[in-house]
Amino acid sequence: MPEARTFPHGVPSWVDVDLPDVDAGTAFYAALFGWTFADATPPDAPFRYVIAQLDGRDVAAVAGPSSGPARWSTYVAVDDADDTAARLVAAGGTLVSGPLDAGPGGRTATVLDPEGAELRLWQARRRLGVQVVNQPGAWNFSNLRTADLPAACDFYGPVLGWAYGASGFATSVSVPGYGDHLEATVDPGIRTRQAHAPEGFADVVAAFEPLADGERPHWQVVFAVADRDASAATVETLGGVVVSTAEDRWVRRAVVRDPQGAELVLSQFAPQDW
Repeated sequence: MPEARTFPHGVPSWVDVDLPDVDAGTAFYAALFGWTFADATPPDAPFRYVIAQLDGRDVAAVAGPSSGPARWSTYVAVDDADDTAARLVAAGGTLVSGPLDAGPGGRTATVLDPEGAELRLWQARRRLGVQVVNQPGAWNFSNLRTADLPAACDFYGPVLGWAYGASGFATSVSVPGYGDHLEATVDPGIRTRQAHAPEGFADVVAAFEPLADGERPHWQVVFAVADRDASAATVETLGGVVVSTAEDRWVRRAVVRDPQGAELVLSQFAPQDW
């Protein structure tokens, strides 16, 4: 049995999608990513919460029926959801819901940052977070799309323990020591595997990126795929939409929307100078 993946304070740990039609959503993502599903809906709940898995290990969740727009959400691990939510509100955020217990799995709260981007907090108990990352069909990254980079850095950094660095057109977000945590737990070969990566990359947990024209601030969810073009074509075959594509020295990406309108990014790791 593989060692359980754990997440120190400040590390994004979970993603889920709120959809009007859960069954249609699970059918779409099963065909796109090869996910299977296990129901985790609490007894007598007015909604469904279905855990997505790859090879029996948790990778995400599908929730609904949603009353608002379909959307992917990012959760960040915290030691204390109540304290972290209060500190983010004191820093200028807005509390949307919680803090509250999500059954025996953990405790959660939802906060809007000063630009209106939603981030969810997760104080893990039984449900630790995703157990598969950075492989085709699994969550790769979450990026804050922001119009005010300095303000975003000031808002999140002191509360979540984030440090920042330049990364091309984006700003990298790091939790100092996270690479050491991975090396000591689930990923002992991380330093060797990332020998070609920029210094400190093992500590990187997210990125801040500038907004495109007409885009609103939000946390964007990225999934790894083996072949961007093939996966984008699958999205269209299944009734979704390819919004845009782009390449840089590391990845080939496609921004897509599922058939119910939830936006996500497909990312193929394709370094150009290795």
